[in-house]
Amino acid sequence: MKALVVRLDSFGDVLLAGPAVRAVAAHCAHVTMLCGPRGAAAARLLPGVDEVLVWEAPWEGFDPPPVSAPDIDGLLARLRARAFDTALILTSFHQSPLPAALLLRLAGIGRIGADSVDHAGRLLDVRHRRRPGRHEAEAALDTAVALGFPPPPGDDARLRVLPPPDTSTLTGCGPYVVLHPGASAPARAWGPRRCEEAVALLADAGHRVVVTGGPQERDLTRRVSAGAAVDLGGRTAPRTLAGVLRMADVVISANTGPAHLAAAVGTPVVSLFAPVVPPGRWAPYGVPVILLGDQAAPCADSRARVCPVPGHPCLNEVTGQDVVRAVHKLIQERNS
Repeated sequence: MKALVVRLDSFGDVLLAGPAVRAVAAHCAHVTMLCGPRGAAAARLLPGVDEVLVWEAPWEGFDPPPVSAPDIDGLLARLRARAFDTALILTSFHQSPLPAALLLRLAGIGRIGADSVDHAGRLLDVRHRRRPGRHEAEAALDTAVALGFPPPPGDDARLRVLPPPDTSTLTGCGPYVVLHPGASAPARAWGPRRCEEAVALLADAGHRVVVTGGPQERDLTRRVSAGAAVDLGGRTAPRTLAGVLRMADVVISANTGPAHLAAAVGTPVVSLFAPVVPPGRWAPYGVPVILLGDQAAPCADSRARVCPVPGHPCLNEVTGQDVVRAVHKLIQERNS
């Protein structure tokens, strides 16, 4: 059986689909993932994925492309050529799977399943309804099970990626803590001044600190490192970043892709979590986590990209010392 798994949004979202992908792969000879450009690199890290197709949907992302008939025709041609037997569409709780389902139906895929609160007509063969309070990773796996793909025996249903490389030449020898100061949206980011404070206090407490970030975050990582930490800004592709996070004692991150990548390699996370989305759905999954941030702040559940409250108090009232205490607690728990 040839299966297609669709997850069209960002890097962290695709990582959260991992347990569902493994469940599909346990029952199918070949699994293809259809991802957007921001999530494709994560799909290539997932066990069970044989092929990744990249397509930018006009209903996803912060700046989606215009609707283009030639672009959609090209996608349909690629899907038809692969003659998929079944498809699983994965979405977040606030997204509809029906635009993707319509395209998959036009591509001739015979059996399609998704989680949908909307009446699906003939677009879905399996219309799953998520249970209240489920984490996004759990909800995705529940949808796979509803489509007939239970996880294989012995699968712990945690996040997982392919084995990462040895990154000691980048990080140096000896224990270290990772601080990832960036975030996919400003409302989710801890302020640079607070990040600088945390690096200095961690170094004073005897920790080696490694600061990570993407190519567009080099100025931020340089500022936050301030000569007191190893600056890996712009120096880690996704697989390399997985290796850096895997060997860390603790990862400190906002609610963004590297927090989920840390969970996928089994590293505890100090999660600087802005409440614009619910932590019960989006906190790092399956590893020890300490959540920092005011979860009752006025921005709670707003899904805001830019904080609507002056001063961003939900996160910026978290101090560097709060982070140091959380790091020490997670290290003690890990060593006990």
